[in-house]
Amino acid sequence: MALVPHGGGAGGSASMAMPMLTVDNYTVWAIKAQAILDVHTVWEAVAPGDAAVNARKDKTARALLLGALPEEVLLQVSTKLTAKEVWDSLKVRFVGADRVRAARLATLRGEFDRLKMADGEELDVYGGRLAAMAARYANLGETLGDAALVKKLLDTVPDRLFPVVAGIEQFHDVTTMAFDEALGRLRAFNERVRRRGQDGGERGEEKLLMTAAQWAARERRHGGARDDD
Repeated sequence: MALVPHGGGAGGSASMAMPMLTVDNYTVWAIKAQAILDVHTVWEAVAPGDAAVNARKDKTARALLLGALPEEVLLQVSTKLTAKEVWDSLKVRFVGADRVRAARLATLRGEFDRLKMADGEELDVYGGRLAAMAARYANLGETLGDAALVKKLLDTVPDRLFPVVAGIEQFHDVTTMAFDEALGRLRAFNERVRRRGQDGGERGEEKLLMTAAQWAARERRHGGARDDD
């Protein structure tokens, strides 16, 4: 199936360069390569169906494909005499790599689901672990967005931060909140509690509850001010 309508191989469209294939971009590369081959009106050489393949188009498509390959891959497919043979060989080679990537991504999703803030762990350290998880997703070609990171952060911080979590969820749209903003609000609350200092036992609990109430009031005032804008 062509991705781009046939539009002729002349002019500016014909000068469109093929993207270079790498060890981890086959899926995206194949989509772009198909579109560009179609712009050059030679995709039919790769997927001819029942029609006879035009020899000139076949040579053009093969040359375009070979020009998009790194040297080590080029040497392995250089014996393929048609564009379809080159394409099919690349698919066999890299779909296997895609399956490995999918398995790694599934493992990573499991790690993310199990992630939580450890007892005694600093908030910034935990925030760093979440940010690192987003980077690992990116390395596998996936995006771990702010909405997922914010939800994970709010769901897994310890009970001592619950008052500010409740305030954030009540007065803000957590589906659009940036991860850094959510982390910053938790950090501000955490620092406020530390500055006040906490005594042991019931006295400490009273202070924490008082701080939580003040924080909620602050969130209410700020939220109201934003809503009025």
